Amino acid sequence: MTNSNDMPLAAKPINRAAHRRNDEAWLETAIQQDNALILMLRAGEPFVASDGGLYWFGPEALRISPGSPRLFLGEDKSGAPVFALDLPAKFDVASSLIAGAGEFLDFRQASARMPDMDANCASTARSLFLWHQSHRYCAKCGGQNGIVEAGWKAQCAACGAEHFPRTDPVAIMLAVRGERALIGRQKFWPAGFMSCLAGFCEPGETIEQAASREMMEEAGIQCDPARAEYVACQPWPFPSSLMMGFILPADSEEIVIDSKELESARWVTREEMRDILNGTHGELFCPPPTAIAHHIMKVWAFRND
Repeated sequence: MTNSNDMPLAAKPINRAAHRRNDEAWLETAIQQDNALILMLRAGEPFVASDGGLYWFGPEALRISPGSPRLFLGEDKSGAPVFALDLPAKFDVASSLIAGAGEFLDFRQASARMPDMDANCASTARSLFLWHQSHRYCAKCGGQNGIVEAGWKAQCAACGAEHFPRTDPVAIMLAVRGERALIGRQKFWPAGFMSCLAGFCEPGETIEQAASREMMEEAGIQCDPARAEYVACQPWPFPSSLMMGFILPADSEEIVIDSKELESARWVTREEMRDILNGTHGELFCPPPTAIAHHIMKVWAFRND
C-alpha cells in the first residue's frame, strides 16, 4: 500500500526538535559541535559530492561563507544537530575553500541520488530559504523582515509582525474510466513526457473539490469529488507545495483542453500505463519515482496484480 511516509522527499524525516528554535545559546553551541551536520544550498541548489550524494559538512562550514543565513533542521537519530546554510547566489566554488569537493546541482537531479533522510533535509531547507528570499519585507508595513526562530519564522523589525512559512496545497490527480486513465502534457515539457494533471487548491474548497475542478478546467472531464480516492501526499519544494494525490473516477470522457494549461491530453489503457512506467512505451514516458505523479500512476496501473 502506498504511504505518504514512504514518499520521496517525505521519507525518513529527522526529529525537528522545535523546542530548540528559540534557544539561541544552545543553537550557537550546537552548530560548532564536532558532530554537527551542515548542508549547504545556493539559490535552491544543494552542494553535492563528486559521487552525486549530498555533501555533509561539520562546523568548518561556518568558515566557507561567514554570515550566510542559517537554518536549524533538527536532530538525527543519534541526537546530532542538523543545520543548513544558504550561500550567496554569486558564491564561486572554484575560488573557495571547497574547490574540488563537489558542486551545486539542480535539485531535481540531486534529490534522485540522495538517501531518504538527505533528500528530506535538503527539500525542507530549500523550501524555507526560498520563502525567506521572497519575503524580505513585511506584508503589513513594508519594513525589513529578519529571520528568527532558527529560520522557521520571519519578523518585521519595524512593527514586529510575525510571518510564517507558507505551504501551498496542490491537488494532483489521475482521472480514470474503466480500463483507461487520462494523462496530459504542458507545451514546455520534453517531447513524449506526460503526467497527471494538477492544480492549486483555492480558498473555500476542499482538496477533492480542487482536484475535480482542475480536471474540468484543464481537460473538460467531469468528476464527482465525493468519489475521489486519496493516494498519498508529498512535500514538493518548487517552491513550497504539498502535493496531494488522487485517483478520480470520471463521469465523462470527451477531452476539451484548456490550451493555456495543457498542450494535449489523452486516454491510455492500463497496459499502456504499465509500459510508460516501465520505460518500454515506444512514444511516451512519465515522471521519475522522485515525483508523486509516478506513484499515483503506478497505484492505478498495477492495482489488480
